[in-house]
Amino acid sequence: MRMVVVPGLTARAVPAALVAVAVLTSLTSPADARRGRHHRHAAHAKHATGGGYNPPYAAMVVDAKTGKTLHAVNEDALRHPASITKVMTLYMLFEQMERGKYALDSELTITPHAAAQAPSKLGLRPGQTISVEDAIKAIVTKSANDVACAIGENIAGSEERFAEMMTAKAHALGMSRTHYANASGLPDPDQLTTARDLTILARAIQDRFPRYYRYFQTRSFAFRGRVIGNHNHLLGNVEGVDGIKTGYTRDSGFNLMTAAKSDGHQIVAIVLGGRSGASRDQIMAKLVRAHLPVAYAGARTAPPVVEVAERARPAVVADAVSRTRTQIASAEDEDVETTNSTGEPLDISPSRTTTPGGGRLQALPKAAQAYAAQAAQPAFPNSGKIVARVGSNERDEPPKPLAGPKVTPSAWVIQLGAMDDEDKARTMLAQARAKVGGSLSKAAPYTVKVEHGGATLYRARFSGFAEQETAQDACVALKRSGYSCFATRS
Repeated sequence: MRMVVVPGLTARAVPAALVAVAVLTSLTSPADARRGRHHRHAAHAKHATGGGYNPPYAAMVVDAKTGKTLHAVNEDALRHPASITKVMTLYMLFEQMERGKYALDSELTITPHAAAQAPSKLGLRPGQTISVEDAIKAIVTKSANDVACAIGENIAGSEERFAEMMTAKAHALGMSRTHYANASGLPDPDQLTTARDLTILARAIQDRFPRYYRYFQTRSFAFRGRVIGNHNHLLGNVEGVDGIKTGYTRDSGFNLMTAAKSDGHQIVAIVLGGRSGASRDQIMAKLVRAHLPVAYAGARTAPPVVEVAERARPAVVADAVSRTRTQIASAEDEDVETTNSTGEPLDISPSRTTTPGGGRLQALPKAAQAYAAQAAQPAFPNSGKIVARVGSNERDEPPKPLAGPKVTPSAWVIQLGAMDDEDKARTMLAQARAKVGGSLSKAAPYTVKVEHGGATLYRARFSGFAEQETAQDACVALKRSGYSCFATRS
């Protein structure tokens, strides 16, 4: 039996029986019927013995431009994410696409394990394939568990390994109380998160992947003769809402991650544990309408949500010379009940609301972590079709760390990562400039010393960019050479 230990939290007993309301049913394949532990909402109606369905509730609203908390209820209490899990699954896929491991037309193979996942699903058979773009749309609209599992297996070789990577990614982003056990959000007692952690993810996926985030706005998806609608009913019905993901299991209740922007205002909001899809949507609509108009409308002041090196470990940047690898480690939302309760109690704190200015909000991570692809080597073992596009950059001797006079940062700078040793940071800068040249040949490399979580880190940066556009162009060149980076104001 696996055990997840979350610092600072004490488990409390909760009522063992949760009574579900009946909703519309849909077809179940014979194979799914044989998986006895998975049932539809309607199947639970006969178990109702009185009382109402009352899953544990939590919510949080954050101003995306300032990082300020606008509303919070039980924001640090453990909850099951359900299909909101798939936002992290897509984050991991987008990262692989950014590295050049996959393109939108790349094919993902369906394994027997993926095909056997409980609904909601596309119903793909073992050996069939689905394009990456169709997989993204199937996740956003159908919340397809078979596709989510396939994404994990194609990237990491197994869903279990992929879940470990998801958890490591969550912790690197600052989602300290999140733990993933699978790629889909199907019930598992170890699949845990908090409303606060999910606001971090909602901001991070927009900051890191603005090009791919637009897929969360997909209203419907045509796949092999079927038209599949999005379960996020706030899209097109609540002004400003532009994504992102719903979720439901019996243990979690009805969940929703939302992003909204209007007239320069921008927020992210989380509702966990709604009693029904309709009540959850009503709660979220009220939160958006109440807080979006009062969110900050000026220039963004909060730094991008980026990854940090855990403890004193170096950032995950591959060494092309030594080839040393640093290990990184649903339900369909409205019409399918996928499983019985896990029977595992959650830690449920008494309901409370945090008002802005209460001083309880933890600072978001500031030290960035980025990635460089390994030369001529897949990013993960047993990853099938994952083939790195970056050619070998081996040298008899690696570039020496860049050193020089103190650099005064320009208006815009590029950050590659954060290392636990300044020489490592400077070596990474030297390798990047030697490999990319061009727009970086006149850029000034420098490091910034920061303290995070008791560890000293060194941010690796390039200065010399007066305009945002030139910094972003240089970052594009870095990405083409296998590096991940972002442009930011100094």
